[in-house]
Amino acid sequence: MKKFKQYILESKNTHMEHIEDSLWNEGSAGVVTATSFLSSVVDMLSGNATANINVTVKWDGAPAVFAGIDPETSKFFVATKSLFNVTPKINYTNADIDRNHSGELASKLKIALRYLSKLGIRGILQGDIMFTDDTSIQTIDGDKYRVFKPNTITYAVPVGSTTEKEIKQAKIGVVWHTKYTGKTIKNLKASFNPQVNKLARTRDVWSRDADFRDTSGTSTFTKAETSVIHKLLDDIKSKTKSLSSFIDTLVSNANIVKELKIYGNALIRQGGGKGASAADLINYIDSKMQKYIDSLTSESGKQRKTIVKKELLGYLNKNITKIDTVFALHADIARAKIMIVRKLEQVKNIGTFIQTGDGFKVTAPEGFVAVDRLSNKALKLVDRLEFSRANFTVPKDWAK
Repeated sequence: MKKFKQYILESKNTHMEHIEDSLWNEGSAGVVTATSFLSSVVDMLSGNATANINVTVKWDGAPAVFAGIDPETSKFFVATKSLFNVTPKINYTNADIDRNHSGELASKLKIALRYLSKLGIRGILQGDIMFTDDTSIQTIDGDKYRVFKPNTITYAVPVGSTTEKEIKQAKIGVVWHTKYTGKTIKNLKASFNPQVNKLARTRDVWSRDADFRDTSGTSTFTKAETSVIHKLLDDIKSKTKSLSSFIDTLVSNANIVKELKIYGNALIRQGGGKGASAADLINYIDSKMQKYIDSLTSESGKQRKTIVKKELLGYLNKNITKIDTVFALHADIARAKIMIVRKLEQVKNIGTFIQTGDGFKVTAPEGFVAVDRLSNKALKLVDRLEFSRANFTVPKDWAK
């Protein structure tokens, strides 16, 4: 099959992937990865934890911040994700920040530069800024909380609690999730073990790692719940065996994979009421490709792309039943994930809310991340309908 490389603009994905999208990213091997991850998390939550799996909480912070010692200059710096630009933006001084950034982002980075240097970071850490000087006191359901809203979710801590007192004193709050090591910025390697407990303590910085902790035992699966999820995961693996060849052929086409992800996100934006289907996907791709063809000025170009479109749609229509089965497989992985997410959500150390026009609505944390410590692979466990949709629609309180 010819590749239709020109009909979609390329985009670089720098985000961690959702666990169910392992199917699109790695084919049948990705299903094995996803079910293995989910099975390990279930075992962990059933009291049979293995040493290689770890679960962290996704904090909805912004902006992302890198801080530590530049291995090439031995100087302390802060940076955003532009640290990994072709020409990195590294900030050693306030003057660097003024040159590289502007607005509220620059203001937050200056606070980070001043106070994060007190932590004695060895190497480089990546985290999310949760607050600087923008916390406030709000009354929610009759109780007073110190709140901060770095992005979509509003975090609330009861006034007078130990955590609230620490946040009140702090000039900046950061949740760290990744550590980088290497001899140059270009060759840094990431690991999901920032070892925050080894950082120096200062009242100016509220700093913690993202590890999931359940001191109450409320997130433990019962034997019956464990059995249900393991049966679902076994069914997923069984279905994959009969479809593995087709799945691997389907996802070998990078443009189809890209469209599968865009199509899935579009369904989430629409509220998730309509499940994915092969017929709907075909109509979507047909319309998008035709729009591109119509924009061409050369008749020969239109003819070439029309042939490519016909071949691609012919392949999809020929395999419409199999594609529907693959969509069902993707949905099953997501269903197993949600069962786990619901259990993890039962543990809350800090309240999480969505701010609405008339107050605050209780919501779950942004999600979780499952990390295989042996392979250092990490996959997101997020309720995409709950959080990702909110992320598309809820206004943010700070500008980049």
